[in-house]
Amino acid sequence: MDAILKEKFLKLWNKFYGDAALPIIFYYADTMPEIEKVKSPKEHRCVIADIARVRSGRSLAFDRDSLGCFGGRRYFGFSEETMPNFEYFLSYGIPGQLEGERYKKTPELVKESMKWLPHFEAPARFIIFKRWDNIESDDKPAVVIFFAPPDVLSGIFTLINYDESEQNGVYAPFGAGCATIVRYPYLENGVDCPRAVLGMFDVSARPCVPSDTLSLAVPMKKFVTMIENMEESFLITESWTKVRKRIIAGKKRKK
Repeated sequence: MDAILKEKFLKLWNKFYGDAALPIIFYYADTMPEIEKVKSPKEHRCVIADIARVRSGRSLAFDRDSLGCFGGRRYFGFSEETMPNFEYFLSYGIPGQLEGERYKKTPELVKESMKWLPHFEAPARFIIFKRWDNIESDDKPAVVIFFAPPDVLSGIFTLINYDESEQNGVYAPFGAGCATIVRYPYLENGVDCPRAVLGMFDVSARPCVPSDTLSLAVPMKKFVTMIENMEESFLITESWTKVRKRIIAGKKRKK
């Protein structure tokens, strides 16, 4: 990671977003840096709960065995396996045998929707997560993920679309929380005009994030141009100054 780019973003983030929470990044690697590897969980655990530690400044590495649910392994690209009777689990369940999440109306609809899920295989053994200020020279971020309230998201969303003529620079695919911060945005790096992914609408993952928080995951390919555009964009206008003041005031109230 270019140290100049890292520091430039930190200064501009503070200038335009105050002390709003910094984003986190992830990338894949065959060798693990000197950070904590998440241990294999003894029972089901949503990976978004572990990601909360990264947001607090803890750098973490995951491999296939670190993930405590079928969804996490699948959406991080470590397995194509789904849990038994997944189509019933995501819909209305099986009476007396399996409680359904009721996120889709019927099992048949689940099967049909799964056909739209893009194939994804992890390119390396580990997936590394770090907060932006903890990035080191050997790190190669693939995606930048913001966990933020509406005012902060509005600024990121608008900056994403600042140099785009197409109206959908951000999209919100239906999926698990881990899919919207890893699988979908990672695959956007492979297209000419990468989109960002708005997420964390997954009801099962919602307890792992604050009530006023959604995610916005930006492919690194796109994020570099966003940094370059910050000092000439709407962020220098009075309109954004008003929003920035409210962001800062909101942080102070929480303290």
